[in-house]
Parts: sequence; C-alpha cells; structure tokens
Amino acid sequence: MLVLKWIGVGVLVLCLTLAVLFVRRALVTRSGGIIRLSVRVSTLLDGRGWSPGFGRFVNDELRWFRMFSFAIRPKRVLNRRGLAVDLRRLPEGQERLIMPADWVILRCTSHHAPVEIAMAESTVTGFLSWLEAAPPGAASPRLAVHDWPAA
Repeated sequence: MLVLKWIGVGVLVLCLTLAVLFVRRALVTRSGGIIRLSVRVSTLLDGRGWSPGFGRFVNDELRWFRMFSFAIRPKRVLNRRGLAVDLRRLPEGQERLIMPADWVILRCTSHHAPVEIAMAESTVTGFLSWLEAAPPGAASPRLAVHDWPAA
C-alpha cells in the first residue's frame, strides 16, 4: 500500500512538472512573434551541442528561450544592432539526425561571441528581413551574401 502511495506522489509530481512547462510556454508565447529555432550552446563535439527552443522578437532583440526549462527569462538575447550573418549552411553529419530536413544553420557574429542558430528555411526569410530592417544608422553589414552556398 505504501508503494502505491509513493507511485501516486511520483505521478502527481510528474504531471505538475509538465503543467508548469506548458504554462511557462503559454506565458512566453502569448504576445506572438514566436519562431522555432535551435541554438548551439556547446561546440566541444562536431554536430553536437544543439538546444531546441523558441525565439521571440521584441523590438531590436531576439530573445531565445529553451524548450524544456522553468526559467521565465530568456537564456540568450541577440541584439539586432550588433548581429551579422556570416555563413549559411545545411546541417552536416550528426546534425542531420537531430534537425528537420528543411532547416538551415546560420553562423552569426554578435558583440559578445559567435553564435550558430538553426531554423526552418521559411523562417530564415523572416529572420533576415527583421535583421535588415534595423533602424537607420546601424552601421555594420548585416549579410555576407557572397559566403552563402546555394541551398
């Protein structure tokens, strides 16, 4: 009988954890401007270190939230003023196993450090439009188109 009680408590904790994750996502995504994307958080091993999440456009920032996290604040914030796309490529090696077939990877540079983000091909168009739509006076080149292979 005691074993069943602890199994019930475990199931309840699991259900509450899932509910908190869903409520968090609903709170973050309620105002729109959301895209699915993955960010490479570690480059120790080739093709590894990708973390799934979603991005939210807020003025000049792309705020990235991890998919499976309890944090209300974004894990990473990319400011449009200091962001430039260096390279566009298709997933290679092990990356092809973890990403959907229509995703591409963008290697970007920002004020803080280089960052790799992966998103759907259709989302890239919107992301690049947002990036190019920076207010007048933003002085850095946004896109190095000559580096991009035909996708």
